[in-house]
Amino acid sequence: MPEKLKIYNRLQVLRAERGLSRQDLAEAVEVNYQTIGYLERGDYNPSLELAFRFSELFDLPIEAIFSTKPLKPLSDSLYAARNGQPKEER
Repeated sequence: MPEKLKIYNRLQVLRAERGLSRQDLAEAVEVNYQTIGYLERGDYNPSLELAFRFSELFDLPIEAIFSTKPLKPLSDSLYAARNGQPKEER
């Protein structure tokens, strides 16, 4: 059986930036609050439907929230873009 694909996410950071509790976020995307904890810890991968709910809620593309590779801080990307570094170096 193939190994389960690990999905990395920025949910905890996005939630904290917006001052949301796990319960608040869960209610906004219509899941149990425990699901938010499982997602944040990487114990559970979101369905495509749930990923779209997060994308709409945070007004971000899905790939800014979820990735199959560890995510760098958003500030790194913004800093690189402001300093004119090519995308490959970011």
